[in-house]
Amino acid sequence: MTVPETEAAPGAHEFSVSELANAIRSMVEGAFGRVRVRGEVTNLKRAPSGHVYFDLKDADALLNAVCWRTTAARIKVQPENGMEVVVSGKLTTYPGSSRYQVVVDSIALAGVGALLKLLEDRKKKLAAEGLFDPSRKRPIPYLPEVIGVITSPTGAVIRDILHRLRERFPRRVLLWPVSVQGETAAAEIAAAIAGFNTFDTAMLPRPDVLIVARGGGSIEDLWAFNEEIVVRAVAASTIPVISAVGHETDTTLIDFAADLRAPTPTAAAEMAVPMRADLVAKIAAVGSRLATAQSRVLERRRLTLSALGRGLRGPRDLLGRAEQRLDHAAHRLEQARSGMVQRARQRLDQALPRLSRAHTRLLGLRGQQLVAAAARLRPTLLGRAVRDGNRVAIDLGARLRREVARGLDARGQRLEALANRLEALSHHNVLARGYALVTGADGQPLTSATGITPGTVLDIELKDGHIPAVAGAGVPAGPARPKPRTLSEAEQERLRRQGSLW
Repeated sequence: MTVPETEAAPGAHEFSVSELANAIRSMVEGAFGRVRVRGEVTNLKRAPSGHVYFDLKDADALLNAVCWRTTAARIKVQPENGMEVVVSGKLTTYPGSSRYQVVVDSIALAGVGALLKLLEDRKKKLAAEGLFDPSRKRPIPYLPEVIGVITSPTGAVIRDILHRLRERFPRRVLLWPVSVQGETAAAEIAAAIAGFNTFDTAMLPRPDVLIVARGGGSIEDLWAFNEEIVVRAVAASTIPVISAVGHETDTTLIDFAADLRAPTPTAAAEMAVPMRADLVAKIAAVGSRLATAQSRVLERRRLTLSALGRGLRGPRDLLGRAEQRLDHAAHRLEQARSGMVQRARQRLDQALPRLSRAHTRLLGLRGQQLVAAAARLRPTLLGRAVRDGNRVAIDLGARLRREVARGLDARGQRLEALANRLEALSHHNVLARGYALVTGADGQPLTSATGITPGTVLDIELKDGHIPAVAGAGVPAGPARPKPRTLSEAEQERLRRQGSLW
């Protein structure tokens, strides 16, 4: 029997599966070593362990790729399905499934087109979450006290911003230095935004507005400002943010998340503060308008007050009417007092007979009651009861007489006091002491000699009658001074009995 040429010759070395797989791996790793492969990412899988598995494909072939967990955590570009990338790593085999693969240690986007596609996909994703919604944007403070700037401390950007702020309106500036390019730039920028928002105001003032700035560059140079971590930090900031990245034609994703986009860092400084000279001129113009308006208001109110003043009565008119009302009231009060005294006297005169009759009737009624009571008690009481009843009746009669006498005495004293007061109010008592009441022809009392001319008809009232008289030629021109006279003993005794009105 002939052995076919394809079969192994007798005595050839026999490999185990593992030995052959390891030999092939050593040959592949020795022949290629590290490689750079360009292709489109497909079949992307992220294992729970943190390792990333995917395939690279082009029009004619497919290459397996694996990125270990430690590498996946530090690489800048995270692979996504459909992304065209250039991977670097070591070519090897995986004996478990008899296939070769590349162990990736770095990933870069393959050209500007790939970057733009990634940028567009990320923009759509973040926009769908509402991070670019215009309703989320807040107004920039008109004149912030403190401005926070996030940029490189060594570039021309910070110098341009400070120079423009000094020209327009000097403000306090807090600089948070960060890298604006490289693998660590995105994390530093996001940390700076979060740091400004969590400032302890006891140590440093919290900024009123933030400026995230960088000079111009390629899309790769500005890529840190397109990273998702930076965009989310801008959207989450409670402090209004102005983005000023690149030149006017450059656009990054934080431009959409920021509250205001500036075409350049210098323009961001102009947007942050107003022009001081313009503000001073505006305040002066507003002050002038305010002064003019105030003058108009004061003049208008002065004219109104003057017009109202012409319609008011003078103080003399108001006081004259008040004095007239006071005179009328005083006259009515005097008439009311005289009438009250007269009515009181009449009531007293009318009350005296009624009081006397009432006392008489009361005594007669109490006597009749006592007699009737004695008559009722006499037939029924015997012996000692009769004597006790008589004693009680006698006591009651005595008490009744005492009470009646006391009541009459009290009422008599009150009546006498009222009579004394009434008598004291009468002018006849004054006439009884030797005085006279002189009245004119009209019946009005004359209290002064002024105005009495010879021939004036007088009436002189004394205590016991009237004497008609006519003023003679010897009427004094001024008031006569009365001569004091000594009271008689009878008059003095009457005054003592009369007592004081007060």
